[in-house]
Amino acid sequence: MALKYVMINDIIEEHNARMQNLRKYYPFFVLAETTFAQYKEGKYADLDMGYITMAVLRFFIQENNFNEREVGYSEYEAFMSQLLDRDFDVWIADEDRSELILYIFDKIKNDGKAFEFSFYDPAKKQKKTGRIKLIDSRISDGKVLYYITADGIEFYLDTKEIKDESKISVQQLLLEKMITGENFRGGIEVVKRINSEVNRLVREKDEIVDMLSIDVFKGAEEYENYMKTVGKWFAEEQKLFAKNKALVDKAISKASYDHTYGGNSKVMEEISELELELKKTILKHGSLINSTLELQNISDNIIHKAKLKKLRPAFDFNGQLQQMIEQDRPDKMFTVLAPLFAPKINKTFAMTSIDHMLTLKSEDGARTIKVNKEQTDAGFRYEDELLDEQIGANFGKLFYELMDRINRWGTLTLREFNGILEIKFGKEIYENKDYYSFLTHLAQKQEYNIKEMLKKQDTMLEGIVVEYLMSWTKQQGKNDIGAGACDADAGNEGVLSREMYAPDLSFDCFKDLKFTLTFDHEDEIKIGEDMYVTSITFHKV
Repeated sequence: MALKYVMINDIIEEHNARMQNLRKYYPFFVLAETTFAQYKEGKYADLDMGYITMAVLRFFIQENNFNEREVGYSEYEAFMSQLLDRDFDVWIADEDRSELILYIFDKIKNDGKAFEFSFYDPAKKQKKTGRIKLIDSRISDGKVLYYITADGIEFYLDTKEIKDESKISVQQLLLEKMITGENFRGGIEVVKRINSEVNRLVREKDEIVDMLSIDVFKGAEEYENYMKTVGKWFAEEQKLFAKNKALVDKAISKASYDHTYGGNSKVMEEISELELELKKTILKHGSLINSTLELQNISDNIIHKAKLKKLRPAFDFNGQLQQMIEQDRPDKMFTVLAPLFAPKINKTFAMTSIDHMLTLKSEDGARTIKVNKEQTDAGFRYEDELLDEQIGANFGKLFYELMDRINRWGTLTLREFNGILEIKFGKEIYENKDYYSFLTHLAQKQEYNIKEMLKKQDTMLEGIVVEYLMSWTKQQGKNDIGAGACDADAGNEGVLSREMYAPDLSFDCFKDLKFTLTFDHEDEIKIGEDMYVTSITFHKV
């Protein structure tokens, strides 16, 4: 009885969802049934609308998403003109060409209207209409621009993956469309597919490691193929992850502060679930990149050991015999046995060499040194400990400069902050990795409250800053947070480097400081050759 109930529930309750999923295929079959038999008295009846539709969708995916270019009608017309000449043995009259290309385009975009089909919803006992567009348009600067919809991309990907492109990148292009179109439930499904692909690549990497331990030559070949196909896409995938994460953050901010969705709790839950799934995928993808880099070291070590084994002085008689049997080459026995029947060579040891051995003086003048306990350095630091201290010192210096400037000006842009740092430390600061690491950690939060930060540190950056600034304060004999002068210029000028700084620190004017970060992803600041950072504006609250 329970099984029968489950079956009936599948039929009735899930029918609407199945129809909504099937609707993305509907336009293709409508277009595929379109024939050119009635057009121009059948002159172009050999043209295939199904093939043309798929080709046009691929063209828009390439231009809109991979090349990130806007597509006007002229670009589409040039593409179609080449396609018709190249892929069909149909002669097209010059006076008909433009009209034919426009006729095809009108069919694909359905004269600007959505494709519609009706179906019955048994749960609500009513007729419903499914609507879908493959190509849509918008007007920008007085020019009509065309783009492929999220449904169009999803339909194309369902038919076959795009060749020579990262599946993760392609799915992220679809995710971007989903988020922009506020289809957060569809975005969750896309992220899950991305997560599945990341898991597959992790398994593939593990299989390569196993193969290297069994057959080093085949494993090395698999490793090379893996790096040529998967490794080259990592940078592009990371860039798209950052872009989509920013879109999700923007959607959360929009829903929280502007009440865009009218307090719709379901939409907020979908956005939160999408953010959580995307964070999981980003972490897994980062782990995949790190393990792939480790794979390179593992591969090099295994191949190196295999080469040494090939040089071993032993001869594998059993292996050679088995190889001869498999190849049916008994004549190779001569090569193996001939050295064994060679003339015996007697080797002698000259007696005079004994005198040389007895009178040989060792050149090793090393003497043992006894180390006393009192000679050990109690304040010794390992290199990684010193590096942590130096990174923390630089983070503390940069954060202090940022607080000081925001507190004075109220509003500060990253360009202005960079200018202040250049004056204090010189342009060499852009050669210091801690500058970029600081900005990366700083961007983890969109608001900082110094009073709350002193009580509880939510991020690694906050922990480092509080630890080192408080440490410097104590070193200067300032055991109270409010000690010192607020208007003093922070620190000594010079080049930010791997050296410790002890600025004249004071929290008195900062303990009530609150400030927010606003990111402008459209504006990128060039700070060196092929080096860019996203523009940030800091606002004092």
